Amino acid sequence: MGADEVLYAVDDHVATITLNRPERMNAATFDMADQFRELLARADADSDVRAIILTGAGRAFCSGDDVEAAWGDPRMASALAELGSVRPPLTPEVASLRDCTTPIIAAVNGPALGVGMDFAVWADIRVAGESATFGQLFVKMGLSADVTGLWLLPRIVGHGPAAEMLYTGATIDAQRALEIGLVSRVVPDDELQAEARAIAARIAANPPLAVRHIKEGLRRAAGRSINDLDELGAYVGTSLARLFATKDHREAATAFVEKRAPAFTGE
Repeated sequence: MGADEVLYAVDDHVATITLNRPERMNAATFDMADQFRELLARADADSDVRAIILTGAGRAFCSGDDVEAAWGDPRMASALAELGSVRPPLTPEVASLRDCTTPIIAAVNGPALGVGMDFAVWADIRVAGESATFGQLFVKMGLSADVTGLWLLPRIVGHGPAAEMLYTGATIDAQRALEIGLVSRVVPDDELQAEARAIAARIAANPPLAVRHIKEGLRRAAGRSINDLDELGAYVGTSLARLFATKDHREAATAFVEKRAPAFTGE
């Protein structure tokens, strides 16, 4: 396995996961994917981590698959055999991002292309530096987009903008990404990490169990019609029953009455 193709650090309840192949614009390899999944699971399982920042080293977020290193890897044959099975699984990185219960903020520095854009799209919040670009380039390689582009991207930006990106393989800049709602804000490149850190800190200041229940609620609410609200309401009821019994809820109520800042422990 390649050493340190993904970096990991935790500070003040925020884990930062950094794709770390700057000499290749953080193009993805099998080793990078393995390390990424391992570190994402580590962050999600750590009770001290309340938010995750995902970013890239150097001048790129992730420029897509490393065509030479990844597609020429002997592991590619077994991956393709699995994809061609009767019931192929989700792409492992997609499954890991989907299943993560901790809020993820993508700090998109430079190109986020192909699988790199997929990583960013699965984040709960996306902040772009001015040099950020986004592209679903799969069609340019004669390939289909993953479920990220087919299912999640249209939910975020709408069918038309998603279809245009998927059919043409066009790359859009940060300002266009802001216009279609792909990112929530665009900041100067040298302010990007500080902006992502500030958002993460605001999330981390809240009761972490409540935040995780809200994230799960958003996941369960996706795509439901008005006729499905009873099932979603059952989840809300169960969540509230659990959260009302937490120490953090009691601390929040006490701090409100005493007019002081609360101190949450995640209990």
